[in-house]
Amino acid sequence: MRQTPDRPETSNRRLWLAYAGLCLLSWMLYAMAGAELQRGLWQLWAAAYQATLSLGPAMLLGPLVWPWVACLERRGEHSANAAQPLWLLLHGLGALSFAAAWQLLEFALAWSLFGPTHASAMFEQTVLWRAIWGVFVYVALACGFTAVLHARRARRNALAAAQAESALARAELAAISGKLNPHFLFNTLNSLIALTRKDAKAAESALLRFSGMLRYVLDTKRGADTRVSLAEELEFVRDYLALESLRLGERLTVRWEVEPETLEDEIPPLSLQPLVENCVQHGVAPRAEGGSVRIAARRDALNEGLALTVQDDGPGCDLASLDAPPAAGARRGIGLSALQRRFALDYEGRARLKIHSAPGAGFRVDLWIPQA
Repeated sequence: MRQTPDRPETSNRRLWLAYAGLCLLSWMLYAMAGAELQRGLWQLWAAAYQATLSLGPAMLLGPLVWPWVACLERRGEHSANAAQPLWLLLHGLGALSFAAAWQLLEFALAWSLFGPTHASAMFEQTVLWRAIWGVFVYVALACGFTAVLHARRARRNALAAAQAESALARAELAAISGKLNPHFLFNTLNSLIALTRKDAKAAESALLRFSGMLRYVLDTKRGADTRVSLAEELEFVRDYLALESLRLGERLTVRWEVEPETLEDEIPPLSLQPLVENCVQHGVAPRAEGGSVRIAARRDALNEGLALTVQDDGPGCDLASLDAPPAAGARRGIGLSALQRRFALDYEGRARLKIHSAPGAGFRVDLWIPQA
């Protein structure tokens, strides 16, 4: 599912609403503490006035810290090797500037309300305490704004990674959907040429199957969210196996275990054919005695999902080898990683693909696809 990042104005609106809420909470706690010490209605008004006079300048100056912190963070992003002492020095200057601006704003407010004498006396009494509080409040604001910027950056990086993963999965899906295995096409055409010399009617039937397969592949290029019924996918797989039988003959045995009630269930196109091709290519064709392929579909009684199984009785493999670079003659699953990423994107991680195999124990892939 495609994700879209929040608009900058929406993110900033949430930020300043949170800031306003914290300011209001701080003001109320300060006023309640003052009113507790001096009980009475007049004392309540005095506590509210004192809270406004003491915290108001800091609250008004707080938003100015945001662009300063954002500037330092951008500088750090573009200068990965920037010196840590310089970063600390700039924040130190910011803290001192914030404390000085708080002092000046409070001094100007006291001057306008009570005159210069009261403002000067108040300044002399609170200058050290206000300086300490100014640095403390700046540090709290800078840490909070830095955390917001880091969270936004992490969200952007996660979104970019998800979009890159989506692009990769869709590119791999296009590789699967855009063409059938070239070896299969080559072998099928050779088998059809040979068949035309022996049985023209059988060759005509095989050509119809072949054209039906090509039509199905072309139709499934309509979009990444395309769904087909299980019956359509199984018909495509039957045509594929019928054409492979022209080459393998009795060496290929197919077992169908499909519950009729699952035929109308919807799945992404070309979900089963790569798995069946994997079984034929690695579990049946290399062996002189051939082998069997089992295709099963049933309704999961617990959650009403569609449970699919594609299995061969071939030599199997060590599961660790699937993630390792392919060695000569080693088994390599066709489209397994692409299918896993495809299901993760199409069904938001709800679909499951699990592989069961061991040397000498065959190869089985179980799929579970939600239907709601």
